[in-house]
Amino acid sequence: MIKFILTMVAVFGLTLNAMADEDAVPTIEKEASTDTVTLEPRLPLNELRVFAEAFNRISSAYVEEIDDKTLLENAIKGMLSQMDPHSSYLDKDSFDDLQESTSGNYGGLGIEIGMEDGFVKVISPMDDTPAAKAGIESGDLIIQLNDTPVKGMSLSDAIEAMRGEPGSEIEITLIKTDNPTPTPLTLTREVIKVASVRQRYLEDGFGYLRIAQFQSGTGDEVEKAVIQLKDEGDLEGLIIDLRNNPGGVLQSAVAVSDVFIDDGLIVSTRGRMEDSEQRYNARTPDSIHGVPIVVLVNAGTASASEIVAGALQDHGRAIVMGTTTFGKGSVQTILPLTNEKAIKLTTARYYTPNGKSIQAAGIIPDIWVGRSKVTPAKSNPWRIKEKNLAKHLAGDNESAKGESDVDDPQSPDSIDSDSKDPDSPESTNPYSSNMELAVRDYQLNEALTLLKGLHILRRTKTPQG
Repeated sequence: MIKFILTMVAVFGLTLNAMADEDAVPTIEKEASTDTVTLEPRLPLNELRVFAEAFNRISSAYVEEIDDKTLLENAIKGMLSQMDPHSSYLDKDSFDDLQESTSGNYGGLGIEIGMEDGFVKVISPMDDTPAAKAGIESGDLIIQLNDTPVKGMSLSDAIEAMRGEPGSEIEITLIKTDNPTPTPLTLTREVIKVASVRQRYLEDGFGYLRIAQFQSGTGDEVEKAVIQLKDEGDLEGLIIDLRNNPGGVLQSAVAVSDVFIDDGLIVSTRGRMEDSEQRYNARTPDSIHGVPIVVLVNAGTASASEIVAGALQDHGRAIVMGTTTFGKGSVQTILPLTNEKAIKLTTARYYTPNGKSIQAAGIIPDIWVGRSKVTPAKSNPWRIKEKNLAKHLAGDNESAKGESDVDDPQSPDSIDSDSKDPDSPESTNPYSSNMELAVRDYQLNEALTLLKGLHILRRTKTPQG
């Protein structure tokens, strides 16, 4: 046993040296740029004796023979799993998987997960992936993968089980947020190529910017997307859609915020290590010069996307609309142990420019708009208007008393829920595209309506009439 304790001391010493030499070890871009420092070893000898005794008994008495290397790795995994849902041990395969997900190209289901009460909890599905197509939503609990219950499974083991060869199938058993009955789903794995940024015009003057995930180049992609929107039209308002964005690289969230903020603090991090105390400030001018912004968020908006929403909200640069965000306000740093192994450790917390912690609180929207289904009301063909009254005074658009040259296309009553495609050349109803958007995505339509109101308010300087 004494020999084993001495071995453990040596192991701890090597670990500390590896942490101190982190800059010399190849690593990936981190969620938080915090260099490590050499820590004074703290070895409680009584507890270490208990650990050595437990190690010895497991090694000698377990029903199947298990090698010491596996036992030690399991001990590290268990230690990290008891810290928080986001700290974990990364072996070579897990390390490679993390690099793939950061670059946005890997094989799997396209789902961001965490751990809750021993089960796998969905943070958010990614756009256009098997998970999203199957209807998996933020807050769903995964209780079984194929025939294996996830209870007691580590986060890295769950991720490894869900990834695999494109075209292969996996059965996932879910408990939906609105249905306590377990729901089995069979999904086919695909090569996940997450498009970080997409942009388009919803209507003349009103742009839409979708950020699906914060990858290493997302800041540059957002800049290019904004330039493209300005080249294509006169940008009068912008919607930034962060719904179901699970986060990603911290530096990219800072870069995206900097695109829309002139100066000042974007986010700060605080932790026990000296280098975890960081302040990230805006360095470039607002690229759209004060054009109104609405940021859409929901329960799947997490981590780096909460940083962007919080920064734009605190600076008064955007109105945040939707539902309260996920509340992941912690920084994970990759700390290499060897060339092939590392630990992902929570080292700090995020704080918005006003000093609010995101952790377990989330970003509360300025305007709460839940996800809803809109059913268009049928118009009333018997509703009487002034123009229908006999002998009414002729309007400017009537050629003779009581005879109208034109219909009233501006009336919402004239909208037919079965109207033609608004993008079709035959469609002339100015409200049809709004109604179609409201049916398809109520929250997005509400954001567009708010932007239109802000635009009208900005351009109206004096009363008209």
